[in-house]
Amino acid sequence: MTPATTSLLALLIAVLLSCFARVNIGILALLLAWIVGTASAGMSMKQVAAGFPVELFLTIAGVTLLFTQARLNGTLEHVTKRSVRLCRGRVGLIPVMFFFLGAALATLGPGNIAVAALLAPIAMSVAGEFGIPAFLMALMVGNGANSGSLSPVAPTGIIVNSYMDRIGLPGHEFITWWFAFSSHAAVAFLGYVLLGGLRLLRQARTAEVRTVDEPLTWRHKLTLCVIAATLLAVAVAKVPIGMAAIAGALVLVFARAADDSAALAEVPWGTIVMVCGMTVLISILERTAGIDLLASLMARVSTPGTATGVCAFITGIISAYSSTSGVVLPAFLPTVPGLVRELGGGDPFLIASSMNVGGHLVDVSPLSTIGALCIASAARDVDTRRLFHQMLAWGMSMTVAGAVLCWLFLR
Repeated sequence: MTPATTSLLALLIAVLLSCFARVNIGILALLLAWIVGTASAGMSMKQVAAGFPVELFLTIAGVTLLFTQARLNGTLEHVTKRSVRLCRGRVGLIPVMFFFLGAALATLGPGNIAVAALLAPIAMSVAGEFGIPAFLMALMVGNGANSGSLSPVAPTGIIVNSYMDRIGLPGHEFITWWFAFSSHAAVAFLGYVLLGGLRLLRQARTAEVRTVDEPLTWRHKLTLCVIAATLLAVAVAKVPIGMAAIAGALVLVFARAADDSAALAEVPWGTIVMVCGMTVLISILERTAGIDLLASLMARVSTPGTATGVCAFITGIISAYSSTSGVVLPAFLPTVPGLVRELGGGDPFLIASSMNVGGHLVDVSPLSTIGALCIASAARDVDTRRLFHQMLAWGMSMTVAGAVLCWLFLR
């Protein structure tokens, strides 16, 4: 068996196990990378370890640390409660507000899962209080959080853009975010119309949402200033986002505006290990031509005209059961250059974008963390079993919807 075949087999094992096993796939990927690299490709341990993404690790760790501090010290919760009151009791506007609030917060940097964890309990409680269908609210919260996930300062966006750079597609950060935002907005507002959102808009003004009007403390104000300064440093001074976020986190710690021990405990280290471990395995595939072999297999089921739809469908199906940012996109984005060569044509950026869109649209399913958070936060009188089946059906339908959207608009 050639090194290319062996490395591709290792990747397929990692992807399949990520769908069903509870083990952190990053740890398994590291082991598989070592086995394939040393036993099949004749590499030394140092050569295998050279694939570890140090810069990516520092970037994700820094960003998640800063925004975990902002969540734990109550800053993001204050922003959320004040946003709810902007609806002025108009029930139909509340789901819309949660979509755009989720999009804004996720775009600023906390990440889609962190934003969903913040918003879901509040949104689902408000839905129960005002008679908003739980399914409708879950779709708006989930798609809103996901719509900002590919921001260049959000963890998933950092991962995706790092892979885009590696395959020769740098400088597309804004349009990558826009494709994600617009696709999630399209399906979210389609759901809003289908599930009774227009009827809610026609309702008369009701009582205000009951939220405690607590003033912003100096800790909250300082946190908001630090986040703004971090974003400005990245946008204007071109400071690396990871180092800027770490500096901002240290400012909050030294000012005693945040608890570093609590924040470090809440950083999603499991996800970071998964991403970095898969990256090491992918680097082995790249050096053994396993990526080219995978690209040739994908080319057999697509043409230059259908590649975006096929890629969106494949990544969507796997993402429904596996981690989009940790497993699916690290596995498939590196295949883009080889796939274009095998097909004899096609736009590599649009094919990569179809993978990004297709992989994320399914992430409101209850098999994903975001969907599960919405179900767990549902009001007491909600039939969670029915809600589970509704969200599962919606998530699975997004594999087809994503394929159709990408085939129509990304070609």
